Amino acid sequence: MHLTSFTDYSIRVLLYLAVKGEARATIDEIASTYNVSRHHVMKIVQELNQKGYLTALRGKHGGLWLKRDPATIRLGALVRDTEPEFGLVECFRDKNACVITPACRLPPVLNEALEAFFAVLDRYTLADLLDERLPQLRQLLRIPALDVTT
Repeated sequence: MHLTSFTDYSIRVLLYLAVKGEARATIDEIASTYNVSRHHVMKIVQELNQKGYLTALRGKHGGLWLKRDPATIRLGALVRDTEPEFGLVECFRDKNACVITPACRLPPVLNEALEAFFAVLDRYTLADLLDERLPQLRQLLRIPALDVTT
């Protein structure tokens, strides 16, 4: 299983906002922190906003913040919402040309593996990624502790 960079950075954007707490963030600040293009972060923020994970407000008093409590954001749901498809092998996709498909036992095995992958992710929330690591994450992301409560 390989997650796209879009999903990877979607998780990172939400993690960043969770660490910020009530304080608002900007696309520029997130892009700079993760050393990724502003355009890429903008696309991610737009989709996460449309899907109800965050609020994005333009203007002088705008910014980004989590729309939901981190404890309600399930990692499995987030990955399902941001990954374009889960065709692990050709026979899972629409344009399957594999000649052994009718006799192959691999698809049910991979389906079981994919279900197990999501079963694990579904047990965890964004809040679980924070727990006792919050002070270290604040330091690594260069977010002052003061910003969390403002």
